[in-house]
Amino acid sequence: MLPYSTADFRMICRRCWVSGRVQGVWYRGSTRREAENRGVTGYARNLPDGRVEVLACGPQTAVDALCDWLWQGPAHAEVSDVQCEFVTLPPPADFTTG
Repeated sequence: MLPYSTADFRMICRRCWVSGRVQGVWYRGSTRREAENRGVTGYARNLPDGRVEVLACGPQTAVDALCDWLWQGPAHAEVSDVQCEFVTLPPPADFTTG
């Protein structure tokens, strides 16, 4: 048996929409920091309806961990919902906010 899972190396992308008090609380910047710490690329951007959209690409275990973290967010965030879907996209070179 291998000491690691094949999910550690399988590259995936997930797009998530985060609802609640997630704008004006440094949510995007915190997401970028968490993504970079996990080796995940993509983006976090504010949407006009008050949600934050996150694209996360990288090793499955790292992307899954980031998507779990989205429920927490930074200290002043109040996350009410996170909806994610798998997407087939070329992974971006880095993680950006916009």
